[in-house]
Amino acid sequence: MPRKELPLAEGDGTVLKFAADLRALRDASGSPPYRAMAARAHYSVATLSSAAAGRKLPSLEVTLAYVRACGGNTQWWEARWHSATTELSDSEAARTPADDPGERAPYPGLAAYQRDDSQWFFGRERVVEDLLRRLAEDRFIAVFGASGAGKSSLLRAGLLPRLRSGPRHTVVFTPGVSPLEELAVRLAEPANTTPGHLFQEFQAAPENLHRTLRRIVAGDSPQTDVVLVVDQFEEVFTLCGDRDEQRQFIAALVHAARASSSRCRIVLGVRADFYAHCAEHADLVDALRDAMVTLGPMSAEELHRAITQPAIRANCRVEGRLVVHLTAEAHQHAGVLPLLSHTLLETWKRRRGNVLTLAACQAAGSLEGALSRTAEQFYEGLGPSRQRIACQLFLRLTSPGEGTEDTKRRIDRSEAGQDADTTAVIERATAARLITVDGPRLEITHEALIRGWPRFRRWLSENRQQLRVHRQLTEAAAAWELLGEDKGALYRGARLDEARPLADGDKAGLTARERAFLEASLATEATETAAAARRRTGRRLLTVVITVLLLATTVTSVLAARANRQLTTQRNAAVALNVSSEASRLYPTAPGLAMQLSLTAYRLRPERGSRDVLLSTLTTMWTGHNAQMYALGVSPDGRTLATGSRDRTVRLWDITDPRRPLSLATISGHDSAVVAIAMRPTGGALATADTGGTVRLWDITDPRKPRPLSSVKAHTDAVRALAFSPSGDTLVSAGNDRKAVLWKAGDLQAPERGATLRAHSDAIRSVAFNRDGRLLATAGGDDERVIVWDLESTERPAKRATWRAHTDSTFSVAFSPRADVLATSGAGPHPVKLWRVGAGGRPGELARLDGQSDAVGDVTFSADGRTLAAGSDDRTARMWTVAVPERPVLRAVLTGYSTAVLALRFTPDGRSLVSGAFDGRLRVLPTDFSRLISGACDAAGPPLSREQWARYLGGIPYKPPCG
Repeated sequence: MPRKELPLAEGDGTVLKFAADLRALRDASGSPPYRAMAARAHYSVATLSSAAAGRKLPSLEVTLAYVRACGGNTQWWEARWHSATTELSDSEAARTPADDPGERAPYPGLAAYQRDDSQWFFGRERVVEDLLRRLAEDRFIAVFGASGAGKSSLLRAGLLPRLRSGPRHTVVFTPGVSPLEELAVRLAEPANTTPGHLFQEFQAAPENLHRTLRRIVAGDSPQTDVVLVVDQFEEVFTLCGDRDEQRQFIAALVHAARASSSRCRIVLGVRADFYAHCAEHADLVDALRDAMVTLGPMSAEELHRAITQPAIRANCRVEGRLVVHLTAEAHQHAGVLPLLSHTLLETWKRRRGNVLTLAACQAAGSLEGALSRTAEQFYEGLGPSRQRIACQLFLRLTSPGEGTEDTKRRIDRSEAGQDADTTAVIERATAARLITVDGPRLEITHEALIRGWPRFRRWLSENRQQLRVHRQLTEAAAAWELLGEDKGALYRGARLDEARPLADGDKAGLTARERAFLEASLATEATETAAAARRRTGRRLLTVVITVLLLATTVTSVLAARANRQLTTQRNAAVALNVSSEASRLYPTAPGLAMQLSLTAYRLRPERGSRDVLLSTLTTMWTGHNAQMYALGVSPDGRTLATGSRDRTVRLWDITDPRRPLSLATISGHDSAVVAIAMRPTGGALATADTGGTVRLWDITDPRKPRPLSSVKAHTDAVRALAFSPSGDTLVSAGNDRKAVLWKAGDLQAPERGATLRAHSDAIRSVAFNRDGRLLATAGGDDERVIVWDLESTERPAKRATWRAHTDSTFSVAFSPRADVLATSGAGPHPVKLWRVGAGGRPGELARLDGQSDAVGDVTFSADGRTLAAGSDDRTARMWTVAVPERPVLRAVLTGYSTAVLALRFTPDGRSLVSGAFDGRLRVLPTDFSRLISGACDAAGPPLSREQWARYLGGIPYKPPCG
């Protein structure tokens, strides 16, 4: 008979209550002997019995093993364990010095290491030495790395302290909203002048930075240089809205480093996904050619030093199990360092004596949960009204990405609001190290918070469009106030329509200035509508121009001069945005008018946003089916397009002239919706599949007279994907039955069933062969996995690699024709990714191509592999240049779709992109954008009339783009 368990000690402490609950669970399951529990749980009798002894809190692993052995709910008990560890941590904090304000934590948490933190900075010694060597040889260096790779810490705590020992001056700064002004402020004192004077000099000529730096070192030895470290260089693109100032700042830096008599060295820290923005500046591209340093993930050895050495400096040690655990979780992840540092900080707060333990790390939530736990504790500690304030505050501190990940946004304290509740929220967020206060400015401590706090990500997902509108409103309200609340600076037309929902004060979180601006815009709209017959928009715009001119002639201070230039830029941008918005709205019903409006907007403001709208209006659009469209394919000669629909038909189109697609034939024969299409690479044949599981093969040698070749019942449920091998000898079909079937397709009149691939736990949504047909990739939908199969033997295919590609569903896969690079798409925070599929082993992630606000259903490469296109549920299609897969460059964002973009393909010559939307509409876009734009007026129809011009562009001199 098993020995009776000793009674628990008396008391109501956290550990005793936890042990009592474990014993109650065991009693409820019939009091199984510990020996039987040990056999089920694979833990010793002593370990399991001590878990319920009430002497100490068991580890999470032991707790869950105990619960499983008793048939309990592991999810509930995991939450119960975390609650107990939090209670213990809070009680320990009250009696230990872990949070003593005078005690220096060896880890900075989300914050970057600073220059004075060099004694705590470990793990990047090799990179620092490489930077010093490069800096001795070159005058211009740029450190590129993912957000969270540790660029700021490397530059501030690694590089700068080593530069102190040499004959040089060091200046470090972030660009902010006005990089030239920041530069002037930093250099004014060593240059023995005023920031205002320097700012004017930098505006006048980029070469003046070089001259200023030479003046600073004029009295020093010839070997003395000024080292300018520009951290978070991406702020030039995310925070500075003045494109002229962007160009001036970049030109000044490049000239200062490259001048023959240069006395400076430039070091940039740049987020890797902003390489595309850098590539828009030719002088910067030239300077970066041999100057790039890529900061990748830490090696296991580097992680070991980063984890253990700061603790040793603080007279602590890190438990071996914790080192192994954190190294395994962080290894090969480039952006994980802020999460690692935050986890170590929270573990340090919960340390036992001078030891950082695995149990303390798990109590903090470990690498995946520590940041989220800290943020949630901050949020849950607020009342409902302050929670709403917190939501609006964090949204205000974020700049939504356009083809890049979302970034943090630095704001003036006054923009957040000065009321007591807002102040309290800021103080609590600062205490939790989620927000950093630097004088009068606020910012999120690190962008890892955007990625690592699910609630924050949900806020951004739900409010993305509103957030973009809000950012524009903030800038417009500031300009309006600077102009003395001039009516000419108020919102009108499409811009006001976009901002109208923000008038709901319970949801928008507007500042007093923003609300006043919006209310004034709404009031003015009402007044002007009543007087529309007497007054036109042109007079009001003219008033704005006169006001700006008067301001330019009367205001002499640097700030006013800068504001004047910004207002002019904002005015032009506002008109261009208004007109572009109108063009997008008009495109489905009046494409000729929409094209001319978008061309006018592009000439007024030649930037990517207005160019993308112009490109969208230059596509050829037509209705392919009167029902939902699911699939399309393009013939090898690029002349024939096939489309499949819910109407059970396949339609063939002649797209030889992309501007004039012609209907060739309609194929009937399917008994259900046609959801997959594949063109044979050798030409003359087409495979189609339906939701009934049938695959049909067709001869389209004469696309005007297609004829059936064969039909097979391929699957027991809907077919979701089809693909021919490059040789055309093999066809693969896959579908809802979670199988992929290889077919011998040498004789299309009698295809033979080959091997069946079974490994996915959900419907297979996409299949793709690599360039030589030896590899096949399959995407498993909601099982989130991609599997790469080795087809060296088509009779016995072997799994080469399996991995979770996306955090939600995985919808599409496509191999690059140039190399074994695989593109995947799905749902989740990073809907498009590129992977290197090498010879064995787990594929390595190369890049994340962000920007979409919803799932991406299809991806496709051009025939030369240099361009990737993706169609999204957010009703856009995007194109990237991926000649260097690690550094994709966004080429275009195509808008104007009314529904989700479900399928797209390049023509084999790469000259056109064909896309199809859920509503049955098809579009063809020529990919030579320069030629397309230069010939925009060739088929524009009649030029804009004076009445149309006055309606959409009143106040600007009449100059129709196609007149």
